[in-house]
Amino acid sequence: MTTSWPTTLLASLFLFSQIFSCIALVPLENTFEFVNEGELGPYIVEYQADYRVLSVFNNPFQLCFYNTTPNAWTLALRMGTVRSESLMRWVWEANRGNPVKENATFTFGTNGNLVLADADGRIAWQSNTANKGVTGFKLLPNGNMVLHDKKGKFVWQSFNYPTDTLLVGQTLRLSGPNKLVSRASVKKNANGPYSLVVQPRLFAVYKGNKVDVELAWFDYGNNTLESIKLNSGNQRLKLDYRFAKSTQRSSHVMAFTKYNTTLTYLRLEIDGNLKAYTFVRDEEADEFRWKVTYSRI
Repeated sequence: MTTSWPTTLLASLFLFSQIFSCIALVPLENTFEFVNEGELGPYIVEYQADYRVLSVFNNPFQLCFYNTTPNAWTLALRMGTVRSESLMRWVWEANRGNPVKENATFTFGTNGNLVLADADGRIAWQSNTANKGVTGFKLLPNGNMVLHDKKGKFVWQSFNYPTDTLLVGQTLRLSGPNKLVSRASVKKNANGPYSLVVQPRLFAVYKGNKVDVELAWFDYGNNTLESIKLNSGNQRLKLDYRFAKSTQRSSHVMAFTKYNTTLTYLRLEIDGNLKAYTFVRDEEADEFRWKVTYSRI
């Protein structure tokens, strides 16, 4: 039996509407473009860097351009507050090893893609989320930057693209992302020689291709390590871990502290050391300061 023209037309219109719905569009008022230009920030930040703040902010996190060598800028997330005398720290980077110059742009368009591009149009980094249903961008209170669809589901999140740092709630997975990579040096913002890697039967710091130190924190038994997650609570700093084919998480307590450890990051340092820093309130000075709450060495 031949399908009637109206029926075919309705089916086509329905299919088109479904495709269009999947693509979605970011409302124009939610798009943005930031240009790397203007005055430099006045406060002290990590690596003694020059920086420019963007209006993407959720205390104590703020997105910035920064550099440690002339005209070689990185788009990064800063953690800390201007009221603190301690250094503000860089806890996520978009384009490590691929810097941009003055007048570079960071844009979020109606197609839902985040793009960092030089003034000449060269794309240094992007989220690769064009026409994938993105309708909005948020910086969450835990430091996770997300692109979400109309139902609030994450299409992309910065937690899936760590550099040398994990924030509380962030996970390394055997299926990826499975590692942190150290910074080359204070001045050189590129991948360094050390990596912290999740493997089926090994959680270790590597130097190049060789194990520098095995972190024997988990009782593997006959299991395969699937993921580790930085977590906090009850004045404890811990790694939650899960084995393959298990629905339960177990925990390794890295440190007991007298502080609220919610604002903590775990860093694979330039020298290969693994340290956790917690942003704690100094009641006497009425300000926040960084405290080392864990150090492997």
